[in-house]
Amino acid sequence: MGDKGTVAMVAMSHAAYSFDAEYSYLVPEKFRQKLRAGMRVFVSFGRGNNRVIGLVTRICDDDGSGRKLKPILAVVDSECLVTDEILKIIFWLKENTFCTYYDAFRTAVPTGFSYKADLHYAPVNTYIQKERLSPEEAEIIDFLEITEDQQEIDKFLDIKAFPERKKPLDMLIDKGFVEETQSFKRKVGDESVKMAALAEGYEDAELTPKQKKVVELLEECGAASVKELCYMTGCTATIIKRLCDKNAVRVFEQEVMRDTLGEITERESPDDITLNEEQTAAFDGIMALIRAGKPAGALLYGVTGSGKTSVFIKVIDAVLKMGRTAMMLVPEISLTPQMVARFKVLFGESIALLHSSLSLGQRMDEFKRIKRGEARIVIGTRSAVFAPASDIGVIIMDEEGEQSYKSDSTPRYHARDVAIQRCGHNGGLLLLASATPSLETFYYAQTGRFHLFTLKHRYKDAVLPKVEIIDMQTEAAEGNDSLLSRRLADELTETLQRNEQAILLLNRRGFTTYISCRSCRQPVVCPKCNIPLTYHRKNNRFMCHYCGYTMDNNAVCPNCGSDKLRSSGVGTQRVEDEVARIYPDARILRMDADTTTSRYAYEEKFKAFENHEYDIMLGTQMIAKGLNFPNVTLVGVISLDKALFTGDFRSYERTFSLLTQVAGRSGRGSKPGAAYIQTFVPDHYVLNLAADQNYDEFYEEEIALRQSLIYPPCCDICVIGFASTMESRAIRAADHVTQFIAQYLRTNKVDFPMRAIGPAPCTLEVINGKFRYRLILKSKNTRLFRQMINAVLKDFNDNKDFKEVRIYADINGDIGL
Repeated sequence: MGDKGTVAMVAMSHAAYSFDAEYSYLVPEKFRQKLRAGMRVFVSFGRGNNRVIGLVTRICDDDGSGRKLKPILAVVDSECLVTDEILKIIFWLKENTFCTYYDAFRTAVPTGFSYKADLHYAPVNTYIQKERLSPEEAEIIDFLEITEDQQEIDKFLDIKAFPERKKPLDMLIDKGFVEETQSFKRKVGDESVKMAALAEGYEDAELTPKQKKVVELLEECGAASVKELCYMTGCTATIIKRLCDKNAVRVFEQEVMRDTLGEITERESPDDITLNEEQTAAFDGIMALIRAGKPAGALLYGVTGSGKTSVFIKVIDAVLKMGRTAMMLVPEISLTPQMVARFKVLFGESIALLHSSLSLGQRMDEFKRIKRGEARIVIGTRSAVFAPASDIGVIIMDEEGEQSYKSDSTPRYHARDVAIQRCGHNGGLLLLASATPSLETFYYAQTGRFHLFTLKHRYKDAVLPKVEIIDMQTEAAEGNDSLLSRRLADELTETLQRNEQAILLLNRRGFTTYISCRSCRQPVVCPKCNIPLTYHRKNNRFMCHYCGYTMDNNAVCPNCGSDKLRSSGVGTQRVEDEVARIYPDARILRMDADTTTSRYAYEEKFKAFENHEYDIMLGTQMIAKGLNFPNVTLVGVISLDKALFTGDFRSYERTFSLLTQVAGRSGRGSKPGAAYIQTFVPDHYVLNLAADQNYDEFYEEEIALRQSLIYPPCCDICVIGFASTMESRAIRAADHVTQFIAQYLRTNKVDFPMRAIGPAPCTLEVINGKFRYRLILKSKNTRLFRQMINAVLKDFNDNKDFKEVRIYADINGDIGL
């Protein structure tokens, strides 16, 4: 095994961060022609020679050092699932998000392609002198000689169940007395259909009348599915089988793709879309950047309803005509149905969808269609940025400021950063778009890092909605204890009388959001998170929205047993009841996480609302952005006050964006619209600027605040988080890391500016029974800074004192929780 040859560098599938690295393996001659970087292999790893699946990261020549390398045991993939470009992205994710190689691979490839390895053992037909074997080895040989059932053998030699049998089994394999083979089972198989076609020499077969019918049909059409043959000829599958036995017909499996688009009943051309003067100027500028063939970034900044989607369509159509591919990213699954419906009519089957509401099989098939070049437009949420498209001309990120583009689990990437890497590799354009861009993006557009294109007017000169702020303190003082202010209730009445539609927003699901005891004055909290439970009336249960814990509504306090419970706070279920009481004839559609659990819920319910099967749509933030319903002329915000005070430096930005965007759902057709914001802080400048749709002034206020407090985009923020079932362990781990960083800076004489905040408890200190602490570092995200964070994580994971503590590092993530 030490002979000079081809060496594969392999990263293990279950590697912990501390030993995640590229390990050298010898490529046997039989694998050299087929093995490529990006394929998965089966290897023995570590001193215990545990069999694991790994990812080949590179293939190179042996350096001739005479190292004794282990050979690759098997190649798992029949073809490489990742392109050279995506392999580079995997390396980038490893360095920039502090994940393992295989975590990055799993993110880039649909889960359905995952494999499970099974090991099988069989005796080798050779003479064995059993007296030379150990008792343990002899026991295994005796069992193999008398047992032919492979399942029984696999059960007997299950190393996890019987670890004491591993050593004698390995010895028998080394001696050549036992043979080991592997089988790999994929999580989801390919969808296929059984087809039939005529075999050579079928004319010579003696056929019954029914069999002749089948042959005549196949002579006419060449090949058909067995199901179709049975239907068309009235025969059974047995007839087809007998034709196969007579060598008149051959049956084979043919791969079919699981449908995601549904039936395409109508078609239009992108050429039919007419752009106004502002849109045309933006389109021309964007296309000039794409035709230059160099990596670039641009922001399309336009008021709500200004026709940004029409510009997207024209750009994508032009990119396709150049022979290149395009990506369209949306922040929420709820936005895909309307976007896909529009694109289906315009581009037909050129579209591929990638989002979490698809089944594993559908995601796999869409991945294959993109990789084969059958689909040239990719539409999807965050993870679609990894789609295996080639020669990407443009990546469009709609509503680019949305936090859902940032992953909050490993790898903790932002879709924008991955898109920048992909545009760099393809010489494409990253087109960011929003009426309320993130502060960072608008800052980069103002300072020249991104090109800026602006749409200042609504399409067809539609008027922006009239927005009014309603003081709920005044309403309460004047005796109105309803969830709806009198002004909003009156406007809602008039809207329904005009046969128009309304949208009501409340960013809290459930019925009541706070239950407390009048006797002991304690809230009813989640035992795992110590956070007040939310009452859901539909299932009559108390629920925790953080860990999923549920509790029966026994109507007694779990602390003191008193039945004097008091409910407060408002959720979407309670608003639904209140609106239904005031407007008994109104058809109400509630859209929140409780009502959209099925795969096609968004598409079906939005379509029903668009067809005016409902009068009022009530929901959480999933209904606030990107949707277009021309008959909606009224928007009411029940309450968003809590969103202003979440403890995150982005809370003002998010609240402003949500208010501006939801107000923009009103008056998008030919009818004028209005929006009403109910609040207990009516003088807050964020609410007033949102009411005026004045993003430019909000940006000036907010960027000045960020600069004075040193927050992004003036720096980057890295959160190092700790979680443990024991608070003392989390505190000790946080203190250790703080001291390690101080020592690292002194030892390595690092001179980059950095500020540390904490360590301190997270805003929600306990979630799912784990105490959570964090250390916040403010610095520039440079290679030297990432090297320091990498050293922190490796030191921590190597330290056995902290094996009960989970650690993570997240750059520019959410610090509000």
